[in-house]
Amino acid sequence: MQIQDLLFSQGFGTRRVCAGLVQQGLVQVNGQVLSEPAQPVQPQGLRYSVQGVQWLFQERAYLMLHKPAGYECSRKPGAWPSIYTLLPSPLRQRGGGAAAGVQAVGRLDQDTTGLLLLSDDGKFIHRMTSPRHHVPKVYEIVARHPVDARQLDRLLAGVVLEDHDQPVRAADCMLTGSHTLRLTLTEGKYHQVKRMVAAVGNRVEQLHRSRMGDLSLPADLAVGQWRWLEPGDLRALDGVKDPTEDPTGQ
Repeated sequence: MQIQDLLFSQGFGTRRVCAGLVQQGLVQVNGQVLSEPAQPVQPQGLRYSVQGVQWLFQERAYLMLHKPAGYECSRKPGAWPSIYTLLPSPLRQRGGGAAAGVQAVGRLDQDTTGLLLLSDDGKFIHRMTSPRHHVPKVYEIVARHPVDARQLDRLLAGVVLEDHDQPVRAADCMLTGSHTLRLTLTEGKYHQVKRMVAAVGNRVEQLHRSRMGDLSLPADLAVGQWRWLEPGDLRALDGVKDPTEDPTGQ
């Protein structure tokens, strides 16, 4: 692969822009400044720098973000800034074309915080968001009123939301304090957690997603920060095959 094509695939601009980065001496591979846009490189495992920032070639992007409150999971937000402004430009432009860049794996409301995955792998996004796959998502809730056993029982048994014929229920639900509970869902309907809690006579004051599958939000990932998913993180996502593994098992 030519270095200009590699940079284009990783989101550093059009091929002309990427060629210009190389010609200006702004790209290094293994500490060596490159000057020819057509210079061939081996992409797998390649570490390179662009304008002094280190990168590792990633055929597909798998990220986690500690989403802050006050951000929308949209590229065209309304009253609030977009979560995509929290990411460096190359991640927002990867691949080029109409569907360039990483996409949020499902959405969190603007006032909801916590674990948000992003990827440019459509199959991975579908696997994580399709209700057929029942990927558990764990939410930490602060309620306005005290939570009692009756409310927990109703959340587990199922509540009817006005735009659904069948009851929706929590896969698991437990009290963690007088006004706090931990709720697990395996689907993601519109404002589902808030509407379920409202249906049992309470109100969500704060909502935080702490886990997806067996992947928990790391304690050392600060609010508003992101990082690449490691192979172990991918294995923790409840049956999601590690995309870095050799399909032949070798």
